[in-house]
Amino acid sequence: MQATWSTRLGVQTPVSDDLEIIHRVLQGEIDCFAELIARYRQHVARIVTRHVPGDRVAEVAHDVFVRAYGGLAGFAGQAPFEHWLSSIAVRTCYHFWRAMRRQELPVSALTEEHHQWMEQVLAAESDDRFREQVKRREAAELSQWALSHLSAENRLVLTLLYLDGHSAREAAGLLG
Repeated sequence: MQATWSTRLGVQTPVSDDLEIIHRVLQGEIDCFAELIARYRQHVARIVTRHVPGDRVAEVAHDVFVRAYGGLAGFAGQAPFEHWLSSIAVRTCYHFWRAMRRQELPVSALTEEHHQWMEQVLAAESDDRFREQVKRREAAELSQWALSHLSAENRLVLTLLYLDGHSAREAAGLLG
């Protein structure tokens, strides 16, 4: 019989070792779960680091192992333990963001770095809005200037078509 292998960080580990440890944990040797934590700590941390803020990685990674321990009886062993644990890690990150969305964060709880970032974003947004308003005002003034140099009939046709949004047929009907 040939052993099945799991590749973690370029190191191959016999899957049977994981299955043996899981079996022992399920038989009541709960201290054996520490071996799985030691084996997969970096793997879980890599996944969690990509999905949650750096200051919350340890907390979420801990939650991953708590969930894995709680669901260990449901591990079928058809895929490597590493894949099963990866799935739990991703779902735990998802749950983290769902929980964060429900929490209100007072502005006073933000760090100085967050305050600076927020001020920059708001200033940039405000600056963008101001520039947009200036562009619109200039476009309106230019349009009014151009329309003032047209005959009354041409001015009315352009106004009906481009400013009021009528079709050419509707404008012709309105002008008779």
